Formats: sequence, structure tokens, C-alpha cells
Amino acid sequence: MDMRTRIGSALKDAMKSKDAARLSTLRLINAAIKDKDIALRGEGEDNSAGVGDADVLGILGKMVKQRQESARAYEEGGRLDLAERERDEIIVIEDFLPRQLTEDEVSAAVDKAIVRTDANSIRDMGKVMGELKSQYTGRMDFGQVGPMVKARLAS
Repeated sequence: MDMRTRIGSALKDAMKSKDAARLSTLRLINAAIKDKDIALRGEGEDNSAGVGDADVLGILGKMVKQRQESARAYEEGGRLDLAERERDEIIVIEDFLPRQLTEDEVSAAVDKAIVRTDANSIRDMGKVMGELKSQYTGRMDFGQVGPMVKARLAS
């Protein structure tokens, strides 16, 4: 079952069960996906089926990051009620994301990508990151992986 179908059926379930918080978050997810569809249409790309699962995973990952930053900002501002709401949204969004890789699994994936792309200098970092993104979108934090790849290629 593709991501859009899973999100759509979860939206219907939330409506039936009258779970307002979950319903609100699922509607935000749908809106973000539709925004991406419209943006791609504006670029002239042929996306009659809309964005793919990899794009949806990217959108969901971005949404989680945004909410983590917001929750941190709310905590620093003393608004614990708003921080808690952001964390609740993160839980709903993460239901649709695949399991995150452990540090050891990320390290092994980086090593494999370096070997697969035959990377041997910092100039090859883009190839390695592209390889990782094609296989592990939504399963690792590329903001943390970038410095790891850079360190391995620099040595």
C-alpha cells in the first residue's frame, strides 16, 4: 500500500473515531503532500500520479524536524502546553515513517555507499550522499550523516 493510501485510510479512521488531534495532524500531512504536487506541476514535471513515496517520506521527515524545533522553542519560552502538542503531532507523523537506523546501521550504510560509489576524496561526497538518499530516505538524518561521510572521505 502506498503512502498516500495509508495516510488517506488513517484520515478516515480518525474521522470515524472522532480523534481530533490525530485528524488535525493527518490533514496537515495531506496539505503538505498536495502543496508538493502543486509545486511539481508548476515546474512543468509530469506528475499525473502526484509525488511518490520517497517524496512523501521526505515531506514527513521535514515535518518531524519542524515540530522538534518548534517544541524546543516553546519549551524555552515556557509554553509547555504548545510543546506537548508539537510532540503529539510528531508521534502521529512518525507512524508513517519507517524505523530509523541505529548509529551502527548508519555507519555500515555509509561504508557501503562509499564502496559502491568508489568514492575516495571529499569531491565524491555528493555521489555518496545521493546513494544514501536513494536508499535510506526517511530512515536516517542526513544532517548528521553528512559530517560522518565528510570525515570518512577526508581521511
